[in-house]
Amino acid sequence: MEVRRTVPVKLDVDSDDAALLHETIDEFLWAANHVVDHAWQGEYKTTSKAQLQEETYDEVRERTRLHANLVQNARNKAADAVQSVVARWKQGEYAGKPRFSNPTAVYDKRCATFYDEYVSLATVDGRIEVEYVLPDPARDTPHSRYLVRTKAEVESDTPEQATTGHSTVLGVDLGVNQLAVTSTGVFWSGHEFDHWRREYEKRRGSLQQCGSRYAHENIQAVGRKEAGRFTMMLHRIANGIITEAVENGCTVIAFEELTGIRDRLSGASWGHEWAFERLYEYVEYKAEMYGITVEQVDPEAAKSRSDFATAKNIGLRYLRRNQTGDGGGAPVGVRLNSEGPEVPRTTRTGAVHP
Repeated sequence: MEVRRTVPVKLDVDSDDAALLHETIDEFLWAANHVVDHAWQGEYKTTSKAQLQEETYDEVRERTRLHANLVQNARNKAADAVQSVVARWKQGEYAGKPRFSNPTAVYDKRCATFYDEYVSLATVDGRIEVEYVLPDPARDTPHSRYLVRTKAEVESDTPEQATTGHSTVLGVDLGVNQLAVTSTGVFWSGHEFDHWRREYEKRRGSLQQCGSRYAHENIQAVGRKEAGRFTMMLHRIANGIITEAVENGCTVIAFEELTGIRDRLSGASWGHEWAFERLYEYVEYKAEMYGITVEQVDPEAAKSRSDFATAKNIGLRYLRRNQTGDGGGAPVGVRLNSEGPEVPRTTRTGAVHP
């Protein structure tokens, strides 16, 4: 039977980092309460995490500076609270609408990275690194028994112990001509995105020349329509990527590192950069419901091959980054199709192990 122990650890936080953490907690609480308010509308309360994510994620991201995973954790906290209230109602007990005021935020491995002597935490203004405040390891405390590990214990960890299970990776390449291409050979064309991006830019440019209050109000309306259209488009692509991963038994979806992607892609605009970031976030939270991990890998120096080949290489780079030593570790693979002609439309071919 698995046994879990909780050991409280203090952090050595300076004044600047403390201010950032307070701001992060404030926005986390606002996000959680906002999701509760949304779930509470109408006669029937919404308890589905997937539905609440679909209906509240974009607005919370727009109105806060929270890391994408903190937004998801705030949604989970809100959904769990609403589910608890509904469960109590079913038992004939009284329970009112949840409200969060205790100054806490929920961190997990996606927004907090733990090291031997410090932790890296996501905040509303990037990550901060904060050292632990630990007692003398020679003392017999819960910290020394369950948290502090000797050098010999750390060195005794072998690759076989650290890596378990079977990893099958779906590589995803992002681009201008093809917004997304998977290593299984599915293409989502960028033509529709480019068409509507240019169309909305023309509309805004025409209205800006007028300079009237009416024109200003219409510019805002155009922006809302643009965001709505592209959001639907990116959700559709994200759903397709998730479907590919599930149908091909993939446990990991690997994207190329998004930082600096606009500079690496010829013809990419700020609109493409926004779309890539949102698509990654949509895939990340949708994948969570299927137990699929979403990762980014270092980019290659140049993209000289096709989008399809690049998608395969992204999956392979993820495996190389996580590969154990010779002859050790778990079996791994990238879901691929046979090399074939590329077509500028959504298409799927059979997937096999290489």
